[in-house]
Amino acid sequence: MPFIPHSEEDVRHMLGAIGVSSIDDLFDEIPTALRVQSLQRVPEGMTEMAVGALMRDRAREDGEPACFIGAGAYDHHIPAAVWQIATRGEYYSAYTPYQAEASQGTLQLLYEYQSMMTALMAMDVSNASLYDGASGLAEAVLMAVRVNRKSKSRRVLVPRTLHPAYRRTVHTIVRNQRIELVEVPFDAHSGRTDMAALQAYAGEDFAALVVPQPNFFGVLEDCDAMTDFALQNGMLAIAVVNPLAMAVLKPPGQWGSGEGADIACGEGQSLGAPLSSGGPYFGFMCCRQALVRQLPGRIIGRTVDVEGKPGYTLTLQAREQHIRRSKATSNICTNQGLLVTAATIHMALLGGEGLANVAAACHANTAELVGALTAIDGVEPMFDGPVFHEKVLRLGAPTADVLGALAAHDVLGGFDLGQDFPELGNALLVCATELRTTAEIGNYADRLAPIMAAQA
Repeated sequence: MPFIPHSEEDVRHMLGAIGVSSIDDLFDEIPTALRVQSLQRVPEGMTEMAVGALMRDRAREDGEPACFIGAGAYDHHIPAAVWQIATRGEYYSAYTPYQAEASQGTLQLLYEYQSMMTALMAMDVSNASLYDGASGLAEAVLMAVRVNRKSKSRRVLVPRTLHPAYRRTVHTIVRNQRIELVEVPFDAHSGRTDMAALQAYAGEDFAALVVPQPNFFGVLEDCDAMTDFALQNGMLAIAVVNPLAMAVLKPPGQWGSGEGADIACGEGQSLGAPLSSGGPYFGFMCCRQALVRQLPGRIIGRTVDVEGKPGYTLTLQAREQHIRRSKATSNICTNQGLLVTAATIHMALLGGEGLANVAAACHANTAELVGALTAIDGVEPMFDGPVFHEKVLRLGAPTADVLGALAAHDVLGGFDLGQDFPELGNALLVCATELRTTAEIGNYADRLAPIMAAQA
Protein backbone atom coordinates (compact mmCIF):
# COMPACT_ATOMS: atom_id res chain seq x y z
CA MET A 1 0.00 0.00 0.00
CA PRO A 2 1.67 3.29 -1.08
CA PHE A 3 -0.27 5.51 1.33
CA ILE A 4 -1.97 4.88 4.69
CA PRO A 5 -4.47 7.69 5.39
CA HIS A 6 -5.36 6.85 9.00
CA SER A 7 -4.23 9.17 11.79
CA GLU A 8 -3.42 7.88 15.27
CA GLU A 9 -6.85 9.12 16.39
CA ASP A 10 -8.52 7.17 13.56
CA VAL A 11 -6.68 4.03 14.63
CA ARG A 12 -7.72 4.44 18.28
CA HIS A 13 -11.34 4.94 17.23
CA MET A 14 -11.35 1.79 15.07
CA LEU A 15 -9.68 -0.30 17.76
CA GLY A 16 -12.22 0.92 20.31
CA ALA A 17 -15.08 0.00 17.98
CA ILE A 18 -13.92 -3.61 17.78
CA GLY A 19 -12.96 -3.83 21.44
CA VAL A 20 -9.18 -4.22 21.45
CA SER A 21 -6.55 -1.95 22.93
CA SER A 22 -3.83 -2.22 20.31
CA ILE A 23 -3.11 -3.49 16.82
CA ASP A 24 -0.88 -6.18 18.33
CA ASP A 25 -3.97 -7.65 20.00
CA LEU A 26 -5.34 -8.46 16.54
CA PHE A 27 -2.46 -10.89 16.04
CA ASP A 28 -2.32 -12.50 19.47
CA GLU A 29 -2.86 -15.96 17.99
CA ILE A 30 0.61 -15.74 16.38
CA PRO A 31 3.32 -17.01 18.77
CA THR A 32 5.65 -14.27 19.98
CA ALA A 33 8.69 -16.19 18.74
CA LEU A 34 7.43 -15.93 15.15
CA ARG A 35 6.82 -12.19 15.18
CA VAL A 36 9.25 -9.56 13.92
CA GLN A 37 9.89 -7.43 16.96
CA SER A 38 11.16 -4.39 15.07
CA LEU A 39 12.46 -3.32 11.69
CA GLN A 40 16.04 -3.11 12.88
CA ARG A 41 17.50 -1.93 9.57
CA VAL A 42 14.94 0.85 9.04
CA PRO A 43 16.01 3.88 11.10
CA GLU A 44 13.43 5.60 13.29
CA GLY A 45 11.81 8.83 12.26
CA MET A 46 12.76 8.90 8.60
CA THR A 47 10.72 10.96 6.16
CA GLU A 48 8.85 9.31 3.32
CA MET A 49 11.40 10.67 0.84
CA ALA A 50 14.32 9.37 2.89
CA VAL A 51 12.75 5.92 3.29
CA GLY A 52 12.15 5.75 -0.46
CA ALA A 53 15.78 6.62 -1.19
CA LEU A 54 16.98 4.03 1.35
CA MET A 55 14.89 1.26 -0.19
CA ARG A 56 16.03 2.14 -3.72
CA ASP A 57 19.66 1.97 -2.59
CA ARG A 58 19.10 -1.43 -1.02
CA ALA A 59 17.29 -2.70 -4.11
CA ARG A 60 20.27 -1.71 -6.25
CA GLU A 61 22.48 -3.87 -4.02
CA ASP A 62 20.60 -6.91 -5.33
CA GLY A 63 21.91 -6.15 -8.81
CA GLU A 64 20.09 -7.15 -11.98
CA PRO A 65 20.85 -10.86 -12.33
CA ALA A 66 20.38 -12.70 -15.62
CA CYS A 67 17.81 -15.43 -15.08
CA PHE A 68 18.47 -18.91 -16.48
CA ILE A 69 15.84 -20.57 -14.28
CA GLY A 70 12.73 -22.02 -15.86
CA ALA A 71 11.03 -24.90 -14.05
CA GLY A 72 7.52 -23.66 -14.75
CA ALA A 73 8.02 -19.89 -14.39
CA TYR A 74 9.59 -18.12 -17.36
CA ASP A 75 11.23 -14.74 -17.90
CA HIS A 76 9.61 -13.61 -21.16
CA HIS A 77 9.34 -10.24 -22.85
CA ILE A 78 5.93 -8.65 -22.32
CA PRO A 79 5.01 -5.87 -24.76
CA ALA A 80 4.41 -2.58 -22.92
CA ALA A 81 0.91 -2.36 -24.36
CA VAL A 82 -0.21 -5.51 -22.49
CA TRP A 83 -0.30 -4.11 -18.97
CA GLN A 84 -0.92 -0.54 -20.13
CA ILE A 85 -4.26 -1.77 -21.47
CA ALA A 86 -4.93 -4.41 -18.80
CA THR A 87 -4.63 -1.86 -15.99
CA ARG A 88 -7.12 0.58 -17.49
CA GLY A 89 -10.07 1.05 -15.16
CA GLU A 90 -12.60 -0.79 -17.31
CA TYR A 91 -10.42 -3.92 -17.24
CA TYR A 92 -8.66 -3.55 -13.90
CA SER A 93 -11.85 -3.26 -11.84
CA ALA A 94 -14.04 -5.66 -13.84
CA TYR A 95 -14.17 -9.13 -12.33
CA THR A 96 -17.21 -11.39 -12.05
CA PRO A 97 -19.70 -10.84 -14.90
CA TYR A 98 -22.87 -11.87 -13.04
CA GLN A 99 -25.05 -9.38 -14.90
CA ALA A 100 -24.52 -10.04 -18.57
CA GLU A 101 -26.33 -6.90 -19.72
CA ALA A 102 -23.88 -4.77 -17.71
CA SER A 103 -20.75 -6.80 -18.40
CA GLN A 104 -20.53 -7.02 -22.17
CA GLY A 105 -16.90 -5.88 -22.30
CA THR A 106 -15.73 -8.42 -19.74
CA LEU A 107 -17.75 -11.19 -21.37
CA GLN A 108 -16.43 -10.39 -24.83
CA LEU A 109 -12.85 -10.43 -23.58
CA LEU A 110 -13.36 -13.85 -21.95
CA TYR A 111 -15.00 -15.10 -25.14
CA GLU A 112 -12.00 -13.94 -27.17
CA TYR A 113 -9.64 -15.57 -24.66
CA GLN A 114 -11.50 -18.87 -24.88
CA SER A 115 -11.46 -18.70 -28.67
CA MET A 116 -7.71 -18.16 -28.71
CA MET A 117 -7.04 -20.98 -26.25
CA THR A 118 -9.13 -23.49 -28.19
CA ALA A 119 -7.26 -22.52 -31.37
CA LEU A 120 -3.88 -22.87 -29.63
CA MET A 121 -4.78 -26.26 -28.12
CA ALA A 122 -6.85 -27.53 -31.09
CA MET A 123 -9.62 -28.35 -28.61
CA ASP A 124 -13.37 -27.74 -28.77
CA VAL A 125 -14.00 -25.63 -25.68
CA SER A 126 -12.10 -23.63 -23.05
CA ASN A 127 -13.08 -22.34 -19.63
CA ALA A 128 -12.33 -18.87 -18.28
CA SER A 129 -9.27 -19.94 -16.28
CA LEU A 130 -8.35 -21.38 -12.91
CA TYR A 131 -5.98 -20.40 -10.10
CA ASP A 132 -2.80 -21.81 -11.65
CA GLY A 133 -1.48 -24.73 -13.65
CA ALA A 134 -1.08 -27.07 -10.67
CA SER A 135 -4.60 -26.65 -9.29
CA GLY A 136 -5.85 -26.70 -12.89
CA LEU A 137 -4.41 -30.21 -13.25
CA ALA A 138 -6.09 -31.21 -9.99
CA GLU A 139 -9.38 -30.00 -11.44
CA ALA A 140 -8.70 -32.00 -14.61
CA VAL A 141 -8.09 -35.15 -12.55
CA LEU A 142 -11.34 -34.64 -10.64
CA MET A 143 -13.14 -34.03 -13.92
CA ALA A 144 -11.70 -37.18 -15.52
CA VAL A 145 -12.79 -39.34 -12.59
CA ARG A 146 -16.32 -37.89 -12.86
CA VAL A 147 -16.77 -38.32 -16.58
CA ASN A 148 -14.99 -41.59 -17.42
CA ARG A 149 -17.89 -44.05 -17.48
CA LYS A 150 -15.60 -46.85 -18.66
CA SER A 151 -13.68 -46.80 -15.40
CA LYS A 152 -14.87 -47.86 -11.98
CA SER A 153 -11.59 -46.97 -10.31
CA ARG A 154 -10.44 -43.73 -8.78
CA ARG A 155 -6.86 -44.19 -9.94
CA VAL A 156 -4.86 -41.93 -12.27
CA LEU A 157 -1.47 -42.61 -13.87
CA VAL A 158 0.95 -39.73 -13.36
CA PRO A 159 4.45 -39.72 -14.94
CA ARG A 160 7.34 -38.87 -12.63
CA THR A 161 8.42 -36.42 -15.32
CA LEU A 162 5.51 -34.15 -14.38
CA HIS A 163 6.43 -30.95 -12.53
CA PRO A 164 7.00 -32.00 -8.88
CA ALA A 165 4.99 -29.06 -7.56
CA TYR A 166 2.06 -30.19 -9.74
CA ARG A 167 2.33 -33.71 -8.37
CA ARG A 168 2.27 -32.43 -4.80
CA THR A 169 -0.59 -30.02 -5.42
CA VAL A 170 -2.75 -32.62 -7.15
CA HIS A 171 -2.13 -35.11 -4.34
CA THR A 172 -3.11 -32.52 -1.73
CA ILE A 173 -6.37 -31.67 -3.51
CA VAL A 174 -7.57 -35.13 -4.55
CA ARG A 175 -6.33 -37.46 -1.78
CA ASN A 176 -9.26 -36.75 0.53
CA GLN A 177 -11.60 -37.69 -2.32
CA ARG A 178 -10.06 -41.16 -2.35
CA ILE A 179 -8.30 -40.66 -5.68
CA GLU A 180 -4.99 -42.51 -5.99
CA LEU A 181 -2.12 -41.16 -8.08
CA VAL A 182 0.07 -43.95 -9.45
CA GLU A 183 3.54 -42.82 -10.52
CA VAL A 184 5.10 -43.96 -13.80
CA PRO A 185 8.95 -43.83 -13.88
CA PHE A 186 11.05 -42.23 -16.60
CA ASP A 187 13.76 -43.68 -18.81
CA ALA A 188 17.20 -42.73 -17.49
CA HIS A 189 18.66 -42.22 -20.98
CA SER A 190 15.96 -40.27 -22.80
CA GLY A 191 14.31 -38.43 -19.91
CA ARG A 192 10.93 -39.50 -21.26
CA THR A 193 8.25 -41.52 -19.54
CA ASP A 194 9.30 -45.18 -19.68
CA MET A 195 6.84 -46.70 -22.17
CA ALA A 196 7.70 -50.23 -21.05
CA ALA A 197 6.76 -49.28 -17.49
CA LEU A 198 3.56 -47.70 -18.77
CA GLN A 199 2.67 -50.80 -20.78
CA ALA A 200 2.84 -52.82 -17.56
CA TYR A 201 -0.46 -51.15 -16.61
CA ALA A 202 -2.21 -52.21 -19.83
CA GLY A 203 -5.58 -53.78 -19.12
CA GLU A 204 -5.82 -52.34 -15.60
CA ASP A 205 -8.60 -49.99 -14.59
CA PHE A 206 -7.47 -46.35 -14.47
CA ALA A 207 -9.61 -43.27 -14.97
CA ALA A 208 -6.94 -41.23 -16.74
CA LEU A 209 -3.32 -40.84 -17.83
CA VAL A 210 -1.52 -37.50 -17.46
CA VAL A 211 0.67 -36.54 -20.43
CA PRO A 212 3.10 -33.62 -19.87
CA GLN A 213 4.45 -31.84 -22.94
CA PRO A 214 7.20 -30.85 -22.61
CA ASN A 215 7.90 -32.59 -19.33
CA PHE A 216 9.62 -31.01 -16.31
CA PHE A 217 13.06 -31.81 -17.75
CA GLY A 218 12.18 -29.94 -20.94
CA VAL A 219 12.12 -33.27 -22.79
CA LEU A 220 9.40 -33.91 -25.37
CA GLU A 221 7.26 -36.89 -24.43
CA ASP A 222 5.92 -39.36 -26.98
CA CYS A 223 2.49 -37.81 -26.61
CA ASP A 224 1.00 -39.73 -29.55
CA ALA A 225 1.91 -43.11 -28.08
CA MET A 226 0.78 -42.12 -24.58
CA THR A 227 -2.55 -40.78 -25.85
CA ASP A 228 -3.16 -43.94 -27.87
CA PHE A 229 -2.29 -46.05 -24.81
CA ALA A 230 -4.92 -44.18 -22.81
CA LEU A 231 -7.53 -44.63 -25.53
CA GLN A 232 -6.82 -48.34 -25.94
CA ASN A 233 -7.11 -48.93 -22.19
CA GLY A 234 -10.29 -46.98 -21.48
CA MET A 235 -8.51 -44.01 -19.89
CA LEU A 236 -8.92 -40.32 -20.55
CA ALA A 237 -5.77 -38.49 -21.69
CA ILE A 238 -5.04 -35.32 -19.71
CA ALA A 239 -2.50 -33.07 -21.45
CA VAL A 240 -0.40 -30.73 -19.30
CA VAL A 241 1.29 -28.34 -21.68
CA ASN A 242 3.31 -25.15 -21.95
CA PRO A 243 1.04 -22.92 -24.07
CA LEU A 244 3.99 -21.19 -25.74
CA ALA A 245 5.33 -24.57 -26.88
CA MET A 246 2.00 -25.30 -28.53
CA ALA A 247 2.74 -22.54 -31.04
CA VAL A 248 5.40 -24.83 -32.60
CA LEU A 249 4.49 -28.35 -31.40
CA LYS A 250 1.54 -30.58 -32.20
CA PRO A 251 -1.34 -29.39 -29.97
CA PRO A 252 -3.22 -31.78 -27.63
CA GLY A 253 -6.32 -31.93 -29.82
CA GLN A 254 -4.24 -33.64 -32.52
CA TRP A 255 -2.37 -36.18 -30.40
CA GLY A 256 -2.60 -39.87 -31.16
CA SER A 257 -4.56 -41.63 -33.86
CA GLY A 258 -7.99 -40.80 -32.45
CA GLU A 259 -9.61 -37.54 -31.35
CA GLY A 260 -6.59 -36.29 -29.42
CA ALA A 261 -6.36 -35.63 -25.71
CA ASP A 262 -9.62 -35.42 -23.80
CA ILE A 263 -8.57 -32.56 -21.51
CA ALA A 264 -5.74 -30.03 -21.85
CA CYS A 265 -4.56 -27.82 -19.00
CA GLY A 266 -1.51 -25.95 -17.81
CA GLU A 267 -0.04 -22.68 -16.58
CA GLY A 268 -0.65 -19.48 -18.54
CA GLN A 269 2.15 -17.38 -17.01
CA SER A 270 4.17 -17.39 -20.23
CA LEU A 271 1.32 -15.49 -21.93
CA GLY A 272 1.91 -12.01 -20.56
CA ALA A 273 2.38 -12.50 -16.79
CA PRO A 274 5.67 -11.25 -15.31
CA LEU A 275 7.87 -13.01 -12.78
CA SER A 276 6.58 -11.39 -9.61
CA SER A 277 7.84 -13.23 -6.53
CA GLY A 278 5.78 -16.31 -7.29
CA GLY A 279 2.64 -14.92 -8.86
CA PRO A 280 -0.10 -14.26 -9.51
CA TYR A 281 -0.50 -16.73 -12.35
CA PHE A 282 -3.51 -18.40 -13.95
CA GLY A 283 -4.44 -21.88 -15.05
CA PHE A 284 -6.21 -22.79 -18.28
CA MET A 285 -8.28 -25.80 -19.23
CA CYS A 286 -9.77 -27.02 -22.50
CA CYS A 287 -11.65 -30.20 -23.37
CA ARG A 288 -13.63 -32.04 -26.02
CA GLN A 289 -17.22 -30.94 -26.63
CA ALA A 290 -18.60 -34.19 -25.21
CA LEU A 291 -17.18 -33.34 -21.79
CA VAL A 292 -18.19 -29.68 -21.66
CA ARG A 293 -20.81 -29.99 -18.93
CA GLN A 294 -18.22 -31.28 -16.51
CA LEU A 295 -15.68 -28.56 -17.32
CA PRO A 296 -15.10 -26.44 -14.18
CA GLY A 297 -15.29 -22.68 -14.38
CA ARG A 298 -17.26 -20.39 -16.63
CA ILE A 299 -17.87 -20.62 -20.36
CA ILE A 300 -18.88 -17.53 -22.30
CA GLY A 301 -21.11 -17.74 -25.38
CA ARG A 302 -21.75 -15.35 -28.25
CA THR A 303 -25.24 -14.76 -29.61
CA VAL A 304 -27.33 -11.98 -31.18
CA ASP A 305 -30.09 -9.89 -29.65
CA VAL A 306 -33.54 -9.19 -31.11
CA GLU A 307 -32.00 -6.50 -33.32
CA GLY A 308 -29.35 -8.86 -34.65
CA LYS A 309 -26.50 -7.22 -32.71
CA PRO A 310 -23.85 -9.49 -31.18
CA GLY A 311 -24.06 -10.11 -27.46
CA TYR A 312 -22.24 -12.23 -24.89
CA THR A 313 -23.51 -14.22 -21.96
CA LEU A 314 -22.51 -16.78 -19.33
CA THR A 315 -23.47 -19.96 -21.16
CA LEU A 316 -22.26 -22.48 -18.59
CA GLN A 317 -21.46 -21.57 -14.99
CA ALA A 318 -21.51 -24.82 -13.04
CA ARG A 319 -19.64 -23.56 -10.00
CA GLU A 320 -20.69 -23.12 -6.42
CA GLN A 321 -21.39 -19.37 -6.68
CA HIS A 322 -24.24 -20.14 -9.04
CA ILE A 323 -25.64 -23.51 -7.97
CA ARG A 324 -25.78 -25.80 -4.93
CA ARG A 325 -22.31 -26.63 -3.62
CA SER A 326 -22.90 -30.38 -3.97
CA LYS A 327 -23.71 -29.95 -7.67
CA ALA A 328 -20.76 -27.73 -8.53
CA THR A 329 -17.99 -28.98 -10.81
CA SER A 330 -15.49 -26.89 -8.88
CA ASN A 331 -15.24 -25.29 -5.47
CA ILE A 332 -12.10 -23.34 -6.40
CA CYS A 333 -13.90 -20.13 -7.21
CA THR A 334 -11.91 -17.72 -9.31
CA ASN A 335 -11.41 -16.89 -12.94
CA GLN A 336 -8.16 -14.90 -12.43
CA GLY A 337 -9.79 -12.21 -14.56
CA LEU A 338 -6.95 -9.70 -14.64
CA LEU A 339 -4.31 -12.26 -15.67
CA VAL A 340 -6.64 -13.61 -18.35
CA THR A 341 -7.13 -10.06 -19.59
CA ALA A 342 -3.35 -9.66 -19.93
CA ALA A 343 -3.03 -13.05 -21.65
CA THR A 344 -5.76 -12.16 -24.15
CA ILE A 345 -4.08 -8.86 -25.02
CA HIS A 346 -0.68 -10.59 -25.20
CA MET A 347 -1.94 -13.26 -27.62
CA ALA A 348 -3.81 -10.70 -29.71
CA LEU A 349 -0.70 -8.54 -30.06
CA LEU A 350 1.65 -11.39 -30.96
CA GLY A 351 -0.72 -13.57 -32.96
CA GLY A 352 0.11 -17.13 -33.94
CA GLU A 353 3.21 -16.15 -35.89
CA GLY A 354 4.53 -14.01 -33.05
CA LEU A 355 4.07 -16.79 -30.49
CA ALA A 356 5.86 -19.20 -32.81
CA ASN A 357 8.73 -16.73 -33.25
CA VAL A 358 9.09 -16.37 -29.47
CA ALA A 359 9.08 -20.15 -29.03
CA ALA A 360 11.72 -20.56 -31.75
CA ALA A 361 13.92 -17.87 -30.19
CA CYS A 362 13.68 -19.56 -26.78
CA HIS A 363 14.63 -22.89 -28.27
CA ALA A 364 17.58 -21.40 -30.15
CA ASN A 365 18.85 -19.58 -27.07
CA THR A 366 18.64 -22.71 -24.95
CA ALA A 367 20.63 -24.62 -27.58
CA GLU A 368 23.26 -21.85 -27.55
CA LEU A 369 23.38 -21.93 -23.75
CA VAL A 370 23.75 -25.71 -23.58
CA GLY A 371 26.54 -25.59 -26.17
CA ALA A 372 28.43 -22.92 -24.21
CA LEU A 373 28.07 -24.65 -20.83
CA THR A 374 28.82 -28.20 -21.95
CA ALA A 375 32.11 -26.99 -23.45
CA ILE A 376 33.28 -26.54 -19.84
CA ASP A 377 35.01 -29.43 -18.09
CA GLY A 378 32.70 -30.97 -15.50
CA VAL A 379 29.46 -30.05 -17.31
CA GLU A 380 27.69 -32.68 -19.41
CA PRO A 381 24.27 -32.90 -21.05
CA MET A 382 21.87 -35.32 -19.44
CA PHE A 383 19.15 -37.18 -21.37
CA ASP A 384 19.30 -37.67 -25.11
CA GLY A 385 15.63 -37.00 -25.86
CA PRO A 386 14.60 -33.92 -27.87
CA VAL A 387 13.87 -30.86 -25.75
CA PHE A 388 12.06 -27.55 -25.89
CA HIS A 389 13.22 -24.49 -24.01
CA GLU A 390 14.97 -26.31 -21.12
CA LYS A 391 17.74 -28.85 -20.64
CA VAL A 392 19.15 -30.92 -17.77
CA LEU A 393 22.91 -30.79 -17.23
CA ARG A 394 25.07 -33.05 -15.07
CA LEU A 395 27.64 -31.22 -12.94
CA GLY A 396 30.88 -32.52 -11.53
CA ALA A 397 30.30 -30.58 -8.31
CA PRO A 398 27.45 -30.06 -5.81
CA THR A 399 24.71 -28.17 -7.63
CA ALA A 400 23.79 -25.95 -4.69
CA ASP A 401 27.39 -24.80 -4.30
CA VAL A 402 27.69 -23.99 -7.99
CA LEU A 403 24.43 -22.01 -8.00
CA GLY A 404 25.51 -20.09 -4.90
CA ALA A 405 28.78 -19.12 -6.52
CA LEU A 406 27.00 -18.03 -9.71
CA ALA A 407 24.49 -15.95 -7.77
CA ALA A 408 27.38 -13.98 -6.28
CA HIS A 409 28.13 -12.89 -9.86
CA ASP A 410 24.51 -11.92 -10.67
CA VAL A 411 23.78 -15.14 -12.56
CA LEU A 412 20.69 -17.15 -11.60
CA GLY A 413 22.11 -20.35 -13.02
CA GLY A 414 19.13 -22.71 -13.06
CA PHE A 415 17.05 -25.04 -10.92
CA ASP A 416 18.65 -27.60 -8.62
CA LEU A 417 16.97 -30.95 -9.27
CA GLY A 418 18.55 -32.65 -6.25
CA GLN A 419 15.65 -32.30 -3.84
CA ASP A 420 12.94 -33.53 -6.20
CA PHE A 421 15.03 -36.02 -8.19
CA PRO A 422 17.87 -37.22 -5.92
CA GLU A 423 18.48 -40.17 -8.24
CA LEU A 424 19.92 -37.73 -10.82
CA GLY A 425 22.79 -36.69 -8.56
CA ASN A 426 24.27 -33.24 -9.25
CA ALA A 427 21.74 -32.21 -11.89
CA LEU A 428 20.86 -28.70 -13.02
CA LEU A 429 17.85 -27.63 -15.11
CA VAL A 430 18.69 -24.58 -17.27
CA CYS A 431 16.52 -22.40 -19.47
CA ALA A 432 17.16 -19.47 -21.81
CA THR A 433 14.13 -17.52 -23.00
CA GLU A 434 14.08 -15.01 -25.85
CA LEU A 435 15.30 -12.34 -23.37
CA ARG A 436 18.69 -13.94 -22.84
CA THR A 437 21.38 -12.45 -25.05
CA THR A 438 24.55 -13.95 -26.46
CA ALA A 439 26.51 -11.68 -24.10
CA GLU A 440 24.58 -12.98 -21.06
CA ILE A 441 25.09 -16.58 -22.17
CA GLY A 442 28.80 -15.90 -22.65
CA ASN A 443 29.01 -14.28 -19.22
CA TYR A 444 27.33 -17.34 -17.67
CA ALA A 445 29.89 -19.64 -19.27
CA ASP A 446 32.77 -17.33 -18.25
CA ARG A 447 31.58 -17.34 -14.63
CA LEU A 448 30.90 -21.07 -14.54
CA ALA A 449 34.28 -22.21 -15.91
CA PRO A 450 36.43 -21.10 -12.94
CA ILE A 451 33.77 -22.30 -10.47
CA MET A 452 33.92 -25.80 -11.97
CA ALA A 453 37.70 -25.72 -12.08
CA ALA A 454 37.84 -24.79 -8.40
CA GLN A 455 35.41 -27.57 -7.49
CA ALA A 456 37.36 -30.22 -9.38
